[in-house]
Amino acid sequence: MSVAAIEIGHTGPWTVADVLALPEDRRFRYELLGESLVMSPAPGVRHQRASFRLHVALDTAARAVGAPVEILEAINVILPSGLVVPDIVVADAGATAEDGVSIDAEAVQLVVELVSPGNSTVDRRFKPLLYAEAGIPAYWRLEFEPAPRLIISELDNGRYTERATALAGAVTTVDNPFPFEIDPAGLARQ
Repeated sequence: MSVAAIEIGHTGPWTVADVLALPEDRRFRYELLGESLVMSPAPGVRHQRASFRLHVALDTAARAVGAPVEILEAINVILPSGLVVPDIVVADAGATAEDGVSIDAEAVQLVVELVSPGNSTVDRRFKPLLYAEAGIPAYWRLEFEPAPRLIISELDNGRYTERATALAGAVTTVDNPFPFEIDPAGLARQ
């Protein structure tokens, strides 16, 4: 569940610099939505298993075609309206050359959110608006229930348009940001 966090001693609106200055705490993810700090608990095992497997599959596909990208999990992305931590990011390789703690949205080609029960509204409704506002070309959302499915959307006139849904048990092919085939059935299975 996402909850607003109150930092004792902090006054005034939160800034990206304030959030990046917080001490690292692997139990939580901190995001800045507008001027509000949002703290989410660390994801569970199913979420992490699926994120890792999808990361590996995307990385393998990108390397196979020599795409100049890097696939990252849970990296800070600076948007015009704040800071978010997508589950998976496909970023321009040049933007990740330095060992920083964040990347700018202009360098992001794709964000992937894995929907957790406590964050479903944010992942389905709010974050896509922020990603679209930032001009991120593609947004994918992995839903776990009732069966794994990957909703593949691309930016079209400032909004995301669903291009395909990869259903469990069937292979779906995607061309952007590079050729990629996926059957989401095995992403979360132990």
